[in-house]
Amino acid sequence: MPIQSAPALQFSSRILYLSQSPDVVKKCLAGERVTLADALPLRDDVSTDEITPIAILTHFDEKLGRYPYSGFKAGAETPVPVDAVRLSGMQVVVAGKRYGKGSSREHSPAAEKLAGIRLVIAESFERIYRQNADNIGLITSTDMSLIPRIEAGEAIPWDELLAGREQLAAAVLRGGGLLRFGQAHLGETARAQQHVSSGGKTLFEKIVARHALDTSVTPRHPGRGDGVFVRADWRFIHEYYTGMAAHMLHSTFGSPLSLKDKDSILVFEDHTSYVDESPSHVRGGLVPNVQRMVEAQREFVALYQLRQHRTLTELEAKQDDGSNVAGISHAMVTEHYALPGQLVVGTDSHTPHSGALGCVAFGVGTTDMANAFVTGAVRMSIPETLQIRLDGELLAGITAKDVVLHLLAQPFIRAGEGVGKVFEFTGPAIAKMGTDERATLTNMTAELGGFTGIVAPDEETVRFLRERRGIDFVIEDWMCSDADAVYAKTIHIDCAKVPAMVASPGDPGNGLPLNEVGQKIRVDIAYGGSCTAGKREDFDRYHEVLRWAADRGLRVPDGVELFLQFGTTAVRDHCIEAGYLDAFERVGARMLQPSCGACGNCGPGGSSRPEQITVSAINRNFPGRGGPGSVWLASPPTVAASAIAGELLSFDELKQRFPT
Repeated sequence: MPIQSAPALQFSSRILYLSQSPDVVKKCLAGERVTLADALPLRDDVSTDEITPIAILTHFDEKLGRYPYSGFKAGAETPVPVDAVRLSGMQVVVAGKRYGKGSSREHSPAAEKLAGIRLVIAESFERIYRQNADNIGLITSTDMSLIPRIEAGEAIPWDELLAGREQLAAAVLRGGGLLRFGQAHLGETARAQQHVSSGGKTLFEKIVARHALDTSVTPRHPGRGDGVFVRADWRFIHEYYTGMAAHMLHSTFGSPLSLKDKDSILVFEDHTSYVDESPSHVRGGLVPNVQRMVEAQREFVALYQLRQHRTLTELEAKQDDGSNVAGISHAMVTEHYALPGQLVVGTDSHTPHSGALGCVAFGVGTTDMANAFVTGAVRMSIPETLQIRLDGELLAGITAKDVVLHLLAQPFIRAGEGVGKVFEFTGPAIAKMGTDERATLTNMTAELGGFTGIVAPDEETVRFLRERRGIDFVIEDWMCSDADAVYAKTIHIDCAKVPAMVASPGDPGNGLPLNEVGQKIRVDIAYGGSCTAGKREDFDRYHEVLRWAADRGLRVPDGVELFLQFGTTAVRDHCIEAGYLDAFERVGARMLQPSCGACGNCGPGGSSRPEQITVSAINRNFPGRGGPGSVWLASPPTVAASAIAGELLSFDELKQRFPT
C-alpha cells in the first residue's frame, strides 16, 4: 500500500531513547517501559559514525538492518549490540540536538529503517542525514510533543509528522521516497530556468538560480527555504556508495538502464587501497566484503563506460609509470574538474572542498545520486547564508585548520546555528590565503553543520587554475555576492587573535587553544593526510617542521608512529619534485600513497587499542573515527611537531625545547 494512503500512522508505543545513560538504553532494549523524563539528558551530536560504523558500510542491502547504533556511545559504553534494534520491535527513536552529524552515508537511515525504525524524533537534525532519511521514506520530526502521544498509542496524522517541512520534502515522503517520486515527476525535466539575478543575491544564490530546473513539482521562482531540483555540472560517487546505488537502480528500474549525461559522472575508488592494513576491517574479517564492494563499483563502471579514477596499493604504485592520476574524490574534483560558477554534487560530506574555487559544491546521499544518475536532477532546499568575515592577519605558523577549529568552538556554532546554512568566507585574511587553505575552510563546513562553504573567485583562483590546471579562466562580473545581499548573520573572526588550536577527543567542536590544554598529552600516533590536510600547502607545512627537525638530527621517538599520506598523486609528485621526501624519511615518517586512509578508518594511521592517543590533521574525531583510541585534531604543523616531541605541542614549543 502506498505510504501516503493512510491519513495517520500508528507506531509501537515502546521508544528507544538514545540517552547519555547506557542503563537507560539497555532498559529500552530489554523491553522495560522508559519515559522521556527517565531518559534525560539525551545524547546530542549522535554521528553517522556511531549509527553505522565504517566497517558496516560494506553492506548495502538488508544485512544493514542488523547494525544500527552499533557504534553509539553512552558514557564509556556502546550499549546497543548487533541485532538488538531489529529484534526489539521498536519503531521510534528519540535523541537530542544535531542528530546524524558527520558523513553523508545513507547506510545510517537505511540501517534504521531496515531494523524496523519508522520515525526518528530529535531536537535538530543535520541536513544530509535528514534528506537521506526523506529519500528512503524514513520519517523525521523535531516535535518532541509527539512522544507522549505515541507512548499512549495514539495514531499521528501525516500533517503533524510533516509539520514545518518544506513542500518538496513532504511530497517525497508522502510519495514513498525519492526514486518513486522521481520516476513519477521528473521524467520530462529538460531545461534550466536560467534566472539572472536582479540584485540582492549571494554568489551561492546566483549559481543555484542558473542551475535550477523547471519541474512540475517545484516553484517557478524559488526562494529561501524552498525545495528545488538543480542540474549539476559534475556528479561524483565513490566505492562505499556505488554498489548501493546500483542495487537501488537495478532493483527499481531493471538493468541496464539509461544514465543522464553520463560524461558528467565521475567515479572514484579512493577509500580502500589500504584496507588490508585497517585493524577494524582485518579483525572483523571484513576485507573480503570490501573487495566485493569494490568489485560492484568496477562492474557498474564497466557496464556504463563511466570515467573512473582509482588509487593504487603501494605495490601497484611502485609499478606505475606515473600515468595513473588519482586521489581523494573531492580533492581530485578541485584539482581537475570544478570551475567557478559551476554546481558539483558528490556522495561525500566533504564535497564542499571545491567551494574554494567559487562553485557550489555539496554532499548528497546514495538515493539522491541514484536519482540524479537517471533523471539529471539533484534535490536541494535553498538555505540561508552566513557571512564569515575573516579580519586581520594570521600569525606566523597559524593555518586555516586553526581558524576552522576556532570557529567550531564558538557558542553560535556549538548551539547548532550553522546547521544547514551556507558559509561564505570573505575578508582580508581570505584574500591572503592560497586555494588549498581556502579548501580547508570550505571542506570543514561539514563539521560546522553547514550545507556548503564558498569563497568568491579572485586573482588567487585564477592563479591556481592557471598553474595547477593550465586553464586561463576569466572571472565573469556576476561571480560575486551583491553589495546588498542578505545574510542570516555576519560572524567576524579576528584572525590576529587565533592561536594554535586543537580539538579534544569526541567531537570537532571540542576546540580549545593548544596552550590551554593544561596537561601533558602523550602521542602514540601522528597522522598527516586526508582531504582536509593532504594538499600541497599542507605538505609544505609538514616539510617546514620536519626539515627543521631533520637538520637537527631529531627523529620520531621510539613508541611513536608518524604517517604522512598524500591527498592526490599531484600532491605526491609535488613533494618528490620539491625534494621533501628526504626530510620525511630522515625523521622516520611512513609515507603513504593517496587514499582516504585513516580518516575513514580504512588504513594505517588509525589506532588499534583504546588506550592509544592519536594527534591527527583529519577533519573529525567522533567516537570510533580513526579507531578505538582517542583522537586529538590539530593543524599540519602541530601534528608534525607533536610527532617529533612524542606529545601534543606546537612548532613554536618544539623550537623552544630544542634551541639552535
